[in-house]
Amino acid sequence: MNRALPLRSFSTLARVAFSAGRAPVAAPMMRSPAAAVLGSPSFGFFASRFYSSYPRHEKILMPMLSPSMSEGAVASWTKQEGDEITAGDTIASIETDKTAVDLNYHEDAFLARILLPAGETVPVLTPIGIVTFDKDDIAAFKDYKGEEEEAAKPAAPAAAAPTPAPAAAAAPTPTPAAAPAAASVATTGAGGRILASPVARKIARENSLDLAQIAGTGPNGRIVKYDVLEFLESGAAAAAPAAVPAAVPAAAPVAAKAAAPVYPPANDDYTEIPVSNIRGVIASRLLEAKTTIPHFYLTSDICMDAVLKLRKELNAQAESSLSVNDFIIKAASRALLRVPEANSAWAGSVIRRYTNADISVAVATDNGLITPIVRNANQLGLESISTTVKDLATRARAGRLAPAEFQGGTFTISNLGMFGVRDFAAIINPPQSCILAVGTVERRVVPAADSDAITTKQMMSVTLSCDHRVVDGAVGARWLQEFKAFLENPIRMLM
Repeated sequence: MNRALPLRSFSTLARVAFSAGRAPVAAPMMRSPAAAVLGSPSFGFFASRFYSSYPRHEKILMPMLSPSMSEGAVASWTKQEGDEITAGDTIASIETDKTAVDLNYHEDAFLARILLPAGETVPVLTPIGIVTFDKDDIAAFKDYKGEEEEAAKPAAPAAAAPTPAPAAAAAPTPTPAAAPAAASVATTGAGGRILASPVARKIARENSLDLAQIAGTGPNGRIVKYDVLEFLESGAAAAAPAAVPAAVPAAAPVAAKAAAPVYPPANDDYTEIPVSNIRGVIASRLLEAKTTIPHFYLTSDICMDAVLKLRKELNAQAESSLSVNDFIIKAASRALLRVPEANSAWAGSVIRRYTNADISVAVATDNGLITPIVRNANQLGLESISTTVKDLATRARAGRLAPAEFQGGTFTISNLGMFGVRDFAAIINPPQSCILAVGTVERRVVPAADSDAITTKQMMSVTLSCDHRVVDGAVGARWLQEFKAFLENPIRMLM
């Protein structure tokens, strides 16, 4: 069961009322979407609208589950079109890059229309469904397509007003000049991004159109489907291809696509598995991390005899069962306080150094890797760390973690020792500057400390991946020394 949260708790509450013949009047925004985060109980992702052609209804918007979330997908719809909703009912499961969260609706209503089929991804705050409050109003939304349709309706009379004759007379020479004139009217939002609906962007992309040349008639000048279709039908699009090849920036997307070729299959016996939203985001983030962070790697072998002995003694006295990983987390957190340069993050013009050690612990799930965080691990005892890790891992595999429980962290530990892996190198989890790859504990033949003889010890290999922008080689080496010292003399961790 996914973590259930009321729809009202997600983010910005936007109510926009429309009446026949009147301009829309928007209520003040209670909070900006970027600042709205999971756990703010007084905000919700919905917009109430009243149009002369539609009964009273509310739009369900794709929620923003964290400040960094830019898009989401509907994993599944719990309610179907026409279903009755009782206040608090789960209507859908929303999938982010790391987890799935249940969407609960806040009052009695009816699900009139599903705008986003399960499995599809859209930007946050995009309408994904419609609810009504009267069962008889459901039929009115049978063919409802979204705000593109609403924005198109007022534009229809304007298109019908001019007579065909003047348009034909003006066609020979003024028409080519008219296209560039309209091209400069595209409205841009924050960061210079052109305001356009996902459908409008899709149509423009398929027809190689430059959105900057299209004037928007939607809310706040937003380009909607009607605008793109009208631009195509008007013939104005014919002038666009001539200008696009001359623009130098247009070559960048072409190069980007060429960098990801689709290779032919090795043979005809294969199965194609659709890339889930979570897997797609993981792939893009790992690629970005590996290609933009200058990694370097340091490996050390650690004798684990003392840890295994202490663990056996503590487990014999305590009700809980401590794992080797609990000792590793504790040792890592203590070493970060001894070498704070490793407990830092690259933040562009500054290096952000953290006071406490928030340890991200890599957990494998059916949907991919997730890294829940043991907050302030340096302040926790071994038993508290053990209890916290077990709880986080259980809920991570069940998809019931809140975004705040896996977003952040100052240092990551990835342990593949339970699979018999001796050593490996891990990819840094940005914006962190280090990740520790932990191998299995195994008995090895090693030189005796006080003679030329040989002996056997329980040894473990670890590899520290470092961001060279933040951590120099000597800093990484000092951190490994401290980490090794804590594990080879674990009593120091308890002091």
